Amino acid sequence: MNKAHYQLIVIGGGPAGLAGAIQAAKEGLTKILILERDEHLGGILRQCIHNGFGLHIFKEELSGPEYAAKWVEQLQDLPIDIMLNTTVIQISADKAMIVVNQEGIHQLTSDNILLAMGCRERSRGAIMTPGFRPAGVYTAGLAQKLVNINGYLPGKEVVIVGSGDIGLIMARRMTLEKAHVQLVTEIMPYSSGLARNIAQCVNDFDIPLRFNTTITKIHGKDRVTGVTIANVDKDLKPLKETESFVSCDTVLFSVGLIPENELSTQIGIDLDPITGGPIVSEELETSLPGFYACGNVLHVHDLVDNVSQEAMKAAKAIAYKSVKREKAIDVEHDQKIRYVIPQKINSLDHDELTFSLRVTDVYRNVQIKIFSDNNTIYQQRKPILTPGEMVKLTIKKDVIDKIKNDLYLKLEVKEDA
Repeated sequence: MNKAHYQLIVIGGGPAGLAGAIQAAKEGLTKILILERDEHLGGILRQCIHNGFGLHIFKEELSGPEYAAKWVEQLQDLPIDIMLNTTVIQISADKAMIVVNQEGIHQLTSDNILLAMGCRERSRGAIMTPGFRPAGVYTAGLAQKLVNINGYLPGKEVVIVGSGDIGLIMARRMTLEKAHVQLVTEIMPYSSGLARNIAQCVNDFDIPLRFNTTITKIHGKDRVTGVTIANVDKDLKPLKETESFVSCDTVLFSVGLIPENELSTQIGIDLDPITGGPIVSEELETSLPGFYACGNVLHVHDLVDNVSQEAMKAAKAIAYKSVKREKAIDVEHDQKIRYVIPQKINSLDHDELTFSLRVTDVYRNVQIKIFSDNNTIYQQRKPILTPGEMVKLTIKKDVIDKIKNDLYLKLEVKEDA
């Protein structure tokens, strides 16, 4: 069995893992390893051939492969080892792990571990859609890989379930490949995707997007022949009297992403039931010392630039570990906010703190307030907030100095004038 020790092991070679490893090397770490189970670095970026990446970090509009290539280029001449086609099969709280690849079994240890495993798609089974299991049923991400990497067109008449960003992007992609997208259904009264993707991928191509709608059955035994769709009530239950049949040969599911935290669970890291990712401090350290999490394994992001920035933040924290308080400050929030990252603050010795959050509904004319010991220490006005777009709040040193023993984020929704 091959043995090796590193200052930092990064699990995952996607946008988070690449940015984290590179930043750690720039901060002075000299023995770093990236583990990636695919045969190439880049993760999901390799199949995202549409543009819109890199505007914040590289100040130019790039496709997914171009964005990944810019990070891979930076690996040159840095003290970073890479193991591709490698799977972590066991990991322990003392930062020891066993990994396997074509070269055999490796026993690795590290001073710190950065979790950057990304996320996976929620499948048809997760939303319990009735019907047979015929050919023609895919997650939107799998269809994207088939079209953009393998060169296969999954079908010609398409219904897309869910308005997540990948589903919206695939509505446009399938249309450009001369398939006909019948409609996109969304069970909620709002889209879970970015506003720009609704405009550019659906509206610009005259693809129907039906809210408060779901599919109640998939028809066909050998191949999909159609779906039954229905409106839903306020409790998201299908209304039988509204059911109608839509003929199609392909159904794509874009019904959410789930952070890939099997390894986190194996070693006993505390997970947030809302995000599905680890509970972390402001330095992105998990409940286990020396384990950090970033990117979509922590919480699902809108923009890949934010994923990379979060990974760089974690890398800096690993390189410069700050002195922790005896008792961490819990970050709490009201019922209009779905979750806040970080959930804990270990140290107030920072020039700035950034909070990432999502809301539970569409809110207009909003005041976001941060309280400490019941005193308002920060507030910011937003004209509109939607569940599909992440909100980022950054507070500076003068506000941090006002934080005492608790921290509470609250949305105050003002009525339209």
